[in-house]
Amino acid sequence: MRILLVEDDIPLAEGLKTSLKREHYTVDWVDNGRSALATIDAGQTDSIILDLGLPDMDGLTLLKSIKAKYKALPVLILTARDGIDSKVKGLDLGADDYLAKPFDMEELLARLRVIERRTGTQQSTKVVIGSVCLDPTAHTISVDDQPIAFSRREYMIVKSLMENKGRIQSKTQLENKLYEWGEEVSSNTIEVHIHNARKKLPSDFIKNIRGVGYTVN
Repeated sequence: MRILLVEDDIPLAEGLKTSLKREHYTVDWVDNGRSALATIDAGQTDSIILDLGLPDMDGLTLLKSIKAKYKALPVLILTARDGIDSKVKGLDLGADDYLAKPFDMEELLARLRVIERRTGTQQSTKVVIGSVCLDPTAHTISVDDQPIAFSRREYMIVKSLMENKGRIQSKTQLENKLYEWGEEVSSNTIEVHIHNARKKLPSDFIKNIRGVGYTVN
């Protein structure tokens, strides 16, 4: 699920991005209402976490604009306004849920899972290529129906390659994928983890296109 985080508190936003990416969400972050609307109009957003205290417009005004144009787009309000009036107004304007600051990250994740189940955006489709099966829900990879232990980075690299079957992924693209999940990347990170992953996969499963990148077919 691709989440748009609309939050002007930079430390909080950075912490949320890191935590959400660890749970395998893709996160876009903006700190104002106008940027939020532009991002939503780009058509890549599955759900929104919305702070009400934005610098350029009131969050409830933004919520009203979003729901007028994208009624089915889920919005979870995240705000320091814990009064009942703001909660009622937000829900009446179409918000799907409401969480007051300070909050527990586990509760936020649980509420996002409810939204995923309700909207059908939860990843449940397995990717099967030959004898290799990737389950993005369980974050597992099996070969010939036998689960194989992969490190976090190995898993993310293999996942990116399998989900882009037949398309070459450059080293830079794979590095960017690790960066997205908050991983530190050194100059030889990709080569090392692909080397280790290959040992656990069928022979020639990951193909090296010299000077270009890697692919699976």
